[in-house]
Amino acid sequence: METYDPWVVMAAMAMRTRRVRIGAMLTPPARRRPWKLAREAIALDHLSGGRLVLPVGLGALDDGGFGKVGEPTDRRVRARLLDESLEILTGLWSGEPFSYEGEHYRLEEMTFLPRPVQRPRVPIWVVGAWPSRKSMNRALRYDGLLAYTTRGEVTPEDIREMKCYVEENRGSPFDIVWEGETPGDDGERAASAVRPYAEAGITWWIESRWSPPNEPEDLRARIRQGPPPVG
Repeated sequence: METYDPWVVMAAMAMRTRRVRIGAMLTPPARRRPWKLAREAIALDHLSGGRLVLPVGLGALDDGGFGKVGEPTDRRVRARLLDESLEILTGLWSGEPFSYEGEHYRLEEMTFLPRPVQRPRVPIWVVGAWPSRKSMNRALRYDGLLAYTTRGEVTPEDIREMKCYVEENRGSPFDIVWEGETPGDDGERAASAVRPYAEAGITWWIESRWSPPNEPEDLRARIRQGPPPVG
C-alpha cells in the first residue's frame, strides 16, 4: 500500500491542529538511531506546542523495514536495542550533559537543546505483553502501556489484570492504551465495542483503521464522525 514517512506527516499535522495529541501508531527504536529519534521528537514536540506522544515497541517483522534492509530481527537483540534507546532518549531530553556506554550504543558526552516542551519529557508509551513481567516492567518505567498479550488477543479481562499489575507496581498516573475499529455512523455499536475496555481500565482508545477503506478521505470522514460515545 502507499506509505508516507510518519514523522513528516506528523509535522504537517502539528502545523494544522491546535489541541489534538499527536503520535505514530508505533515507532520501533531498534531500526532507528536513538539520537536522531531524540532530535526529531524534540522538534515535533516544539512544533505542536507540547502535544507529542511517543509509542514504542519491538516492531512487526512482517514490515520490510527490518529484514529487507538488514536491520536486526532477533527478538532479544531488538529488546535490548529498545531498552538502550529509551535510556538514551530520556538522557538526551534532560537538556543536561549526557553520555552513554551500552552493549549496542556509545555516546560521548553531549547536551541536546532545546529541551522538550513537555516536562519531564515527551510521554513514552511502551508495548507491554501480558503476562510477561519483563515486558510489563519495561513499560512501567515510562508513562503508558500499549496493551498486548503473549498470545496476541487482548480481552477486557486482560486489561483488568494489567491495570491491577500497574496499580500494584506503580503509584503515579499511568496510561493504558488499546486499539480497535468502531463504526462512526452507529454510536450504539461503537460504544458497545469500546465500553468493556473502558470499564476494565483503558485510558486511551486508538481508532485503528487497518482494513480498507482507509484512504486519507476515509480517515477524514471517520474523524469528523467523532469518538465513540462512551462517556
